[in-house]
Parts: sequence; C-alpha cells; structure tokens
Amino acid sequence: MSLLAALLGTFLTKPEEEEVLKDFYRRVRPWGFWGPVHAQVVKEDPGFQRNKDFFRDMFNIVIGTIWQTCFIVLAMFLVTRHFRNAAIALVALVITSIILKFNWYDKLPAPTPDPVVEPQAQPDDVLAAR
Repeated sequence: MSLLAALLGTFLTKPEEEEVLKDFYRRVRPWGFWGPVHAQVVKEDPGFQRNKDFFRDMFNIVIGTIWQTCFIVLAMFLVTRHFRNAAIALVALVITSIILKFNWYDKLPAPTPDPVVEPQAQPDDVLAAR
C-alpha cells in the first residue's frame, strides 16, 4: 500500500518547482540521482561541492540504528529486571554514542543563520495603536 501511495503521489501530482529543488539540494546535499539539479546549482554557484560522504553516512546510519535500539532494549531490560542484559545495552549505548560524537556530530556543518524578517503591522494592530 505504501509503495502504491508513493507511486500515485509521484505520477499524479505536479513536479516541484526548480527553485524548491535547488534550495533543498543546497541545504541537504543528498546522495542519489540529483544530476540535473546538481548541474543547475553548480551553474549558479561554481564552488558548490556534492556530498562525497556516502560511506561515512551509511556507517553512521548503521551505528545510529544500533544506538536508538539500545535505548529501547535498555528500558525493556530494566523493567523486566534483566540487569545483566541492561548493562550490556548500556555499554553498547555508550560506545555507539562515542562513535557518533566523533564520526557524525563533530562533522556537522555550522548552521547558517536565518534572515531576520520584520513583522508587518496587521490592520487590528494599527487600530489598537490609535
């Protein structure tokens, strides 16, 4: 059902505008089949680099899945009083946290500040000020 919904949503709706795709590609830098969008972004910004960290990212996904699973099984083992298994899950949680700290978190790009937008006065605000 999910596959059918994805295919119907893909083929029965209009495509996203190019500006939306280019903005997404610049911010997220996904891997995959983004050749035409990448070419347009590079045309506007010749210094733009594609994401070349596929293998590191895939490794981090595997470690992150183990890390997240450790949270769940740790709570289950504590509730069911399987303390030895809880200790093993806790050790695995600590190890995967350290790996993610150095291999993922420390390598995140610095956030770019959002532009400040001045709020516009609403008609009710103008009347209240009088």
